[in-house]
Amino acid sequence: MATKKKSSSKKSSGRKYSPSAGKNVETEMHEMKKGKLKSGRSGKKVTNPKQAIAIGLSKARKEGKKVPTKKS
Repeated sequence: MATKKKSSSKKSSGRKYSPSAGKNVETEMHEMKKGKLKSGRSGKKVTNPKQAIAIGLSKARKEGKKVPTKKS
């Protein structure tokens, strides 16, 4: 009785995020920690780290860097 090994049909090749996209997120996190990061329309101060990451990834997308598409 030989057991079959499950092989995943979808293999990721390489990085999901480019290193430069990581730099964008890093700068947004620094801005948030300094208290200088503001949200888009309302202009309110960003205090949530997840929101800072989302802003960094959004800016990276706009610059055309390698970032997976946004999940709605």
